[in-house]
Amino acid sequence: MIQPFQISIPQQQLDDLKQRLEQAKLPSPQTDEPWKLGADQTFIHKLITYWQQEYDWRKQEQFLNQFPQYIAQIDGFAIHFLHIKGERDDATPLLVTHGWPGSFIEHVGLIPYLTQPSQHGGTADQAFDVIIPSLPGFGFSSVPNESGTHAQKVAHLWAQLMEQLGYERYVVQGGDIGAMVSTWMSLLYPERVQGLHLNFIPTSYQPPLEDNDPPLTVAEQRYLEEAQQFMMREGAYAALHRTKPETIAFALSDSPIGLAAWLGEKFYSWTDHNGNVEDAVSLDTLLTNISIYWFTNTIASSMRIYAEGSKVPLTFTTGEKLTVPTGVSAFPKELLSPPRSWAERAFPIVRWEQLEHGGHFAALEQPQVFAEQVRNFVYDTLKI
Repeated sequence: MIQPFQISIPQQQLDDLKQRLEQAKLPSPQTDEPWKLGADQTFIHKLITYWQQEYDWRKQEQFLNQFPQYIAQIDGFAIHFLHIKGERDDATPLLVTHGWPGSFIEHVGLIPYLTQPSQHGGTADQAFDVIIPSLPGFGFSSVPNESGTHAQKVAHLWAQLMEQLGYERYVVQGGDIGAMVSTWMSLLYPERVQGLHLNFIPTSYQPPLEDNDPPLTVAEQRYLEEAQQFMMREGAYAALHRTKPETIAFALSDSPIGLAAWLGEKFYSWTDHNGNVEDAVSLDTLLTNISIYWFTNTIASSMRIYAEGSKVPLTFTTGEKLTVPTGVSAFPKELLSPPRSWAERAFPIVRWEQLEHGGHFAALEQPQVFAEQVRNFVYDTLKI
């Protein structure tokens, strides 16, 4: 069953947030250079001040509510999603999935470029019907009430969602956790998925590396070493999410300042800029994303998906490979960018593009370029 949905945060929650921000208690002064040991106090203070004095949630709420939103009941989950029809009747369905610490708003900027391409440098026959769901435990989707909600499970939920919407064949796209979900969909439902587009090769992806498989190339070995160094340098958050997310969830669920620091530091670290995160993502957009986590109280459930996902890793054995044609858009400031050969051990890559600008939140940072990448993959390469 699918019902229309509109975002409507009670005024009481806005008043409570304002009061908490007014009572901000910051940590002791930093002793090292900004961002070296985590969130920078100067930036977080600026973000909090803007949140308290200038940010307008009602304006953002009104903006988001202009897009058709729904709640679908699937296997005991209430799944929130946007569904925007393209400018032609037989537009290709495109299912786009976000990751952490993002939300469905990562992909809102893509909507005009994908659904109305004739107004943005393309043609009407390149239009998409765009479906943008919120992961279970994120935003306005329901919080799982038992364990077992990982990327593979979400793939099954998304397949049922697309079936309820009447789509038999479609293209899937994802980054971060969304890349895992989209890859699982391609593995589990290859008869339905026409194409897989990724802007991130999941770091948990393990291709076949047995004795009778091709040995690692120099570039692949370097990538694995870089991945190990990255996890040592930047991976503390992921280790915590996989092992003890409930402990920090108490702090992040109670303090909007702590939440802003936990999420804001990732946007600083993972976007493409020269020292000013606002060059990549505006304060309004960043705070809308943070506010969704705050108002829905979903930071705890959003972190649990890491622990659940570690139980069902994306691994391949010798001879096992996806059959769905895959396109990859490699943005320069992505967390980790493996060589094409690493992905080709299990993904049938038909298009691989190296971009000049953009980071982990590429759809948010470079919506027009991102939309063009998807459009070119589907209509030029796959010729759907």
